[in-house]
Amino acid sequence: MSDQLSFEALFRRWSRKLTLSAEDRAAFVALPWTLRSFPRDGYLIREGDRPTVCNILVQGFAFRQKLVTSGARQIISFHIPGELLDLQNLFLETADHNVQCLTRCVMAVVPRRALQELMTERPAIRRAIFLDSLIDAAVFREWVVNVGRRNARQRIAHLLCELTARLRASGVSDGSVYDFPITQEQIADATGMTPVHTNRTLQSLRRDGLISLSSNLLRILQWEGLSEVGDFNERYLHHSV
Repeated sequence: MSDQLSFEALFRRWSRKLTLSAEDRAAFVALPWTLRSFPRDGYLIREGDRPTVCNILVQGFAFRQKLVTSGARQIISFHIPGELLDLQNLFLETADHNVQCLTRCVMAVVPRRALQELMTERPAIRRAIFLDSLIDAAVFREWVVNVGRRNARQRIAHLLCELTARLRASGVSDGSVYDFPITQEQIADATGMTPVHTNRTLQSLRRDGLISLSSNLLRILQWEGLSEVGDFNERYLHHSV
């Protein structure tokens, strides 16, 4: 695969933290990428798989999730274009969670051995991927706090603020209206709530004039108000240089 534009969002994010030379970018693009399409609800990775590739989300939205023995699901992260979905599979032999498509997805897939070799040859690429793994861990920490210590309104407001901040920083959105293909059931599974409670909470945020959410489009009507409700500080996303 040679279409560097497919990695624009990824390079933009990395460039906020370190300098990638033209040679670094060219070497990354020159890896033996394959474009693969997955349907909505399709699985990219299943728990227990022994993966041999790594994936970058080029188009669409995806999420990571765990299932418990009762069949209940906990969504543990959402992902947008330009993000690596399975950094742990670079070195861990067995997948310990599922990765699934929210929408139809296009993935750039590369053999993990090829990416490992590039990381050895290109210190800037190695550092960029290491930073991505650290930021992933920071987001997971915040999600633990969100589910464990915030009330219903705070949880959902915080989730909406996070997704908005990430989409804005990635350049995927124009900054006023955001694609939002996440269902109320999926919001419930991400925040540890029931779908009924989730619906009531979203309605309260609408009534307060904080958001507009319809037809898979999210508008933040009062960013400061929503941030205050959600106890949101985007420090953990590490968007600043």
